[in-house]
Amino acid sequence: MRTLLIAATILMSQSAFACWNEVGQKYGISPYLLHAIAKTESGLNPKAINRSNRNGTYDVGLMQINSSWLPTLARHGIKEEHLYEPCVSIEVGAWILAQNIRRLGYSWDAVGAYNSGNPNIGRKYATKVYRNLPPELMARN
Repeated sequence: MRTLLIAATILMSQSAFACWNEVGQKYGISPYLLHAIAKTESGLNPKAINRSNRNGTYDVGLMQINSSWLPTLARHGIKEEHLYEPCVSIEVGAWILAQNIRRLGYSWDAVGAYNSGNPNIGRKYATKVYRNLPPELMARN
């Protein structure tokens, strides 16, 4: 079972790799950053569901898109079940992050706002994302 899970994760990562690159280019966001957010949010599990939000909302998919976005996404033809598709989740996550970047600049504050409107919680979240960036990327800087 563990081998199957590892193989599925590798295959998902390979198929999503092109999505991270394409979507990153589309929104001007590093694909490494998008990948680090997905790793932080779902552990790279495209079927992840988090129902433990205190405000009654829930998060779904690879990028853990919050259910509060569902009415907005529905206007664009995106339903909840689409968010379990890795490329759709990456696209929506990047779109949300791009809105934060427009508002806050390309910064860790924008990354933190992906997870929480509370700046203190956002800073802690951004630190987790930073730690999920590839070590070889950090060695270059």
